[in-house]
Amino acid sequence: MGESQKLRFGLIGGGEGAFIGAVHRIAAELDGEAELVATCAGSDPERARAFGVSRYGVDPTRSYGSTAELFKQEAQLPESQRLHYVIIATPNHTHVGLAADALDAGFHVACDKPLGSDLRSAEALWRLHRSLGKKFLVTYNYTGYPMLREARARVAAGELGALRRIQCEYLQGWLAGAIDGDNKQANWRTDPSRAGAAGCFGDIGSHAENLVRFVSGLAIDRVCADLSTFVPGRRLDDDGNVLLRFSGGAKGVIGASQVAFGEENALSLRIYGERGSFTWTQQEPNSLILRLDGQPMQTLRTGSSGLSVSTLAATRLPPGHPEGFLEAFANLYRNFHADIRGESGALYPQLEDGLRGMRFLDCVVKSSAKGGIWTTCDDSLDSAL
Repeated sequence: MGESQKLRFGLIGGGEGAFIGAVHRIAAELDGEAELVATCAGSDPERARAFGVSRYGVDPTRSYGSTAELFKQEAQLPESQRLHYVIIATPNHTHVGLAADALDAGFHVACDKPLGSDLRSAEALWRLHRSLGKKFLVTYNYTGYPMLREARARVAAGELGALRRIQCEYLQGWLAGAIDGDNKQANWRTDPSRAGAAGCFGDIGSHAENLVRFVSGLAIDRVCADLSTFVPGRRLDDDGNVLLRFSGGAKGVIGASQVAFGEENALSLRIYGERGSFTWTQQEPNSLILRLDGQPMQTLRTGSSGLSVSTLAATRLPPGHPEGFLEAFANLYRNFHADIRGESGALYPQLEDGLRGMRFLDCVVKSSAKGGIWTTCDDSLDSAL
């Protein structure tokens, strides 16, 4: 592949009424390194074909009515035209099957989180992936924020000393009441057959778990979970709290809710060590609050001097020009593209991160179902083989 050649990708999902599919497309194309050339934008064949052309502007011959058609036709194209990777932006229950089909067809994969709707199928996907050796991005997009990469670098460098407490909170209020039956986003997220065994925790608690691991570098050893369903008639959790015990002795808590009335997208992370602490909030993502023993409180800002190489590499604009959700998402794709091109050191969430996330959700659901007992989380990938 020539250095100037754009990577070609296909988008599965992102049909009428969808939110995240268009975000994936924008993020993947933001740096001019890739271009959307094929779609399967929905489960209804005719609408999917029409929407791929009208909304995404792809060639009608590459706007497909089914994923089987997309994989078959794209795999038969000459190498100069064939897809390099496929984005899966569909409900949870379809992730594993579509990812397996894409890998079998010879494509790299970018898949929305969580990795799937049940642990066993996710483990089967892990085994398939290992046998085929393709690149696999799981879009835990918050790990793309520059200041979270700065926090990760400073924790790894030991600036906070031994970690003691980690607190992550993700609060939303959009499901605080009963939802109209026409709300496509709410319908599948509250349906166990499509979302899996975890509702709120599968949707946003999964982000919190990955963020805690990404910044702290610690493995979760045990969990004690209390999941709740507050809205009458809802079949999955819409609120929950999970106590965490990490290997090495640190402790923590993840709180997630989609019934926190009035909250928009209130994701925050606090990490406390023996010599200092960090605070970061998603609604003010360009600032990282650093408190070190014997020093004044500092506010580290995106784009400023003195930041780590990984932070500066994830920053596009000069200081004072806010970067946010789309740019963080795009950082994952930029790193994913670099890995596909064979460049070393690319930092992005991979399939093993998705599998650990599924293990976490499985433990949380089991713990809560048994009345909130401490449940051991197996962090070893070898057990999936």
